[in-house]
Amino acid sequence: MTELRNALPCIQTETLPGPKARAIIDRRAEAIPNAIRCGYPLVVKRGEGAMVEDVDGNLFLDWVGGVGVLNVGYSQQPMIDAVKAQADQYFHVMMNIGTHEGYVKLAEKMNEIVPVRGDKKKTMFVNSGAEADENAVKIARGYTKRPNIIVFSGAFHGRTLMTMAMTSKKAYAYGMGPFPDGVYRAEFPYLYRAPKGYNESEAVDYYLKRLEAVFEECSAPDYVAAIVVEPVQGEGGFVPAPMEWVKAVRQICDKYGILLIADEVQTGFARSGKMFVSQYWKEAGCAPDIMTSAKSIAGGLPLSAVTASAEIMDACPAGTIGGTYCGNAMACASALEVIQFIEDHKLCDRALEIGKKVMDFYETELGAFGVVGDVRGIGSFIGLELVKDPETKEPYPELVTAMVKKTAQKGLIIESCGTYGNTIRFLCPLVVTDKQLDAGLAIMKESMAECLEELK
Repeated sequence: MTELRNALPCIQTETLPGPKARAIIDRRAEAIPNAIRCGYPLVVKRGEGAMVEDVDGNLFLDWVGGVGVLNVGYSQQPMIDAVKAQADQYFHVMMNIGTHEGYVKLAEKMNEIVPVRGDKKKTMFVNSGAEADENAVKIARGYTKRPNIIVFSGAFHGRTLMTMAMTSKKAYAYGMGPFPDGVYRAEFPYLYRAPKGYNESEAVDYYLKRLEAVFEECSAPDYVAAIVVEPVQGEGGFVPAPMEWVKAVRQICDKYGILLIADEVQTGFARSGKMFVSQYWKEAGCAPDIMTSAKSIAGGLPLSAVTASAEIMDACPAGTIGGTYCGNAMACASALEVIQFIEDHKLCDRALEIGKKVMDFYETELGAFGVVGDVRGIGSFIGLELVKDPETKEPYPELVTAMVKKTAQKGLIIESCGTYGNTIRFLCPLVVTDKQLDAGLAIMKESMAECLEELK
């Protein structure tokens, strides 16, 4: 099977989806709710590294990676072996009834590598990013004995009832209310779309004043348990939180006794050039109090984590956190190998190499088309924002939609994001080969030229 790991995109069928894929997609439409949307022609047969083969034999380069789940790529042997070995012993132990060592070993490893405040740390496991974020809020409330939280414009935290309230884009929550009380929203520092004429320092000051205004207009700070921040917004458009703003938010939290929660569900596990973006925060003196992680933690198995100091964790009332499948034995076995794989293969360094190459290409080769408004991100967590006019910054979602469809027809899977639907996210597995990366960039350039011509 090694040929797929090093293969290049190749579409063999006359149409996409091919006949076998079309049959399965038609069955999907009959069996699965329409609300679980998918506009791609991809029906996966197998995957290796950054490549997938569909049921018709077409080869695709995957730049989405399960929306950040596959930083280590598809089908890595250490994870396969670990899961098989664990399956031979047992599938599951519920931690309220018994103890399995894999949970303990993984918690110990997370306590070692997660850069939250505190000398002694503790970690709990749940099943999804939304569950991790919701439990982080519960833990913050349990520790502070305060009811309210502050989140941000552009935020995405999940689809549970609580995290739908926390999420900004209400297309993800349409018709689902009423939502829990005590969730208040400030404006995220989206520097590309800061008030016209502001430099970065002035923009940061502006956004800090908008945050302080929440204390006046929504909740007194003494009633705020936590401020929840994505270090780089995902669904909001791959918008990084400026470090000077993070430092100031940390100071605001310390001033009022508020906990700072870093939602690293999408940013974690080497994508940023460090294991977590919070490591950059810690080095700048503004580490979070609580950090959530998920997605790439177990290479595709359902698992997520909440890490905080022992003081914060142990203040949570007994029985308020946990759950049946939390910290499943096979998921923990895979996660331990994921972390080892990242360290052994120096994927943090590789993320920086990939990120520089992609950002340079976007700025120069794609920038020549005159529709690139902004290229931003950290490491290989990159957003490409497309606009109709660089002066007016009018969003160009039509081009992004066309490119998602066009690149798929050429064997490259990309995904849109952003408040205006005009940003292309880059979440390619960090094990992508240089030849595969070059092939993907070539498809991007070719597709942009074709789409712009068709949109005239």
